[in-house]
Amino acid sequence: MSLRIAINGASGRMGKALIEAVNANDNTTLSAAIERPDSSLIGADAGELAGIGKLGVTLVGDIESVADQFDVLIDFSAPAATLRNLAVCEQHQKGIVIGTTGFDSQEKAELDAYQDKIPLCLAANYSTGVNVCLKLLEMAAKALGDDYDVEIYEAHHRHKVDAPSGTALRMGEVVAEALGRDLGKDAVYGREGQTGARDQNTIGFATVRGGDVVGDHTVMFMADGERVEITHKASSRQSFARGAVRAAQWIAAQPAGFYDMQDVLKLR
Repeated sequence: MSLRIAINGASGRMGKALIEAVNANDNTTLSAAIERPDSSLIGADAGELAGIGKLGVTLVGDIESVADQFDVLIDFSAPAATLRNLAVCEQHQKGIVIGTTGFDSQEKAELDAYQDKIPLCLAANYSTGVNVCLKLLEMAAKALGDDYDVEIYEAHHRHKVDAPSGTALRMGEVVAEALGRDLGKDAVYGREGQTGARDQNTIGFATVRGGDVVGDHTVMFMADGERVEITHKASSRQSFARGAVRAAQWIAAQPAGFYDMQDVLKLR
């Protein structure tokens, strides 16, 4: 039986990629598409918006109106909207795949409160390649240790609203955990002026925004005489969309709990 998937933020760049990925998968069906209630696109066909032809699924502005039409919601939107949709999913016992980034500490605590209620997958990046890189970063940090300085570079398109990217932050978290450090204390977000010598525990972040860059990330481990770099470059949002659809298929079969792509890909 085909898994019924709803997409929130369906008219955005990522939403359109998700529509295409769901439609291309033989085991999934787009059954609902959701946008902001004030969107001028309400009532439009989701497939036509995504450029793949009519699918017979029209955009709605209220998730409650389609709550009985999907098995799993994929939500790449904004923190406030995601939390509202999460409450609806809990009420109707639906699984959810969250690609939204930029949650503050209070919002993260709200997310945590749902882990015993419904199956929830949260990841900063759903690309299979990125998640393999996260595993490699853990291995590299443990092997290289404190003798190597760590710097993280990321670049995205001009429209991205948060910085550093959620993926870059997750990479920093993985490295910090492997080294026994606290990213909240050791992260440095950009440098300017007379900054003094580099502290050994620093994990630095450099952010670039411009053009139509889908997403570039490089973590550098630097020591005297050598440098190790782990890099991922995305050329299409389909890499993220396919991973999110894969996560939706996996999460549909899981009990209530808080999962991420490391769980989906069995990289734990």
